[in-house]
Amino acid sequence: MQSSPHRYSRPAVLLHWLMAIGLLGAIGMGLYVSDLPMGLQRLKLINWHKWAGITLLLLVILRTAWRAGHRPPPDLPMPAWQARAAHAVHGLLYLLMFAVPLLGWAYSNAAGFPVVWFGVLPLPDFVGKNPELAEALKGLHKLAAWSLLLLILAHAAAAIKHQFVDRDRLLDRMRF
Repeated sequence: MQSSPHRYSRPAVLLHWLMAIGLLGAIGMGLYVSDLPMGLQRLKLINWHKWAGITLLLLVILRTAWRAGHRPPPDLPMPAWQARAAHAVHGLLYLLMFAVPLLGWAYSNAAGFPVVWFGVLPLPDFVGKNPELAEALKGLHKLAAWSLLLLILAHAAAAIKHQFVDRDRLLDRMRF
């Protein structure tokens, strides 16, 4: 990929697609796990879900740090309302990419379960065991995850619309 002021940098593209794949995988795993009966398989997958969430939290921190030091390419020409909508969706995506794993981490702690990243690194508890708080955080985690999924789908639909309806080659800015 050639460096261009009209394209995202290679690290930005890599982080974008790692996050996209990871988020869809973690959300899909969360949906799958929630329907499993309690047992060893469910507990194992819940831990994998937690590991994915913490990894994605670290990636969004890295992505935010990268973005702070590297300007994105200029917006493509589009109506002002579309540019505002795109910026709002991006802001909400970042907010939820932080909120979903943090809510899940806090939910796990409130439910009385530690988060041990990859079964090796115990992470500090945000909150103490509290069943009422756990139930509230479970609902917030689920709501935030569904909201994130809907925004990801809207983001993808808008990118596809730009590429194939507007034919403005928007996707070329984010390919390898």
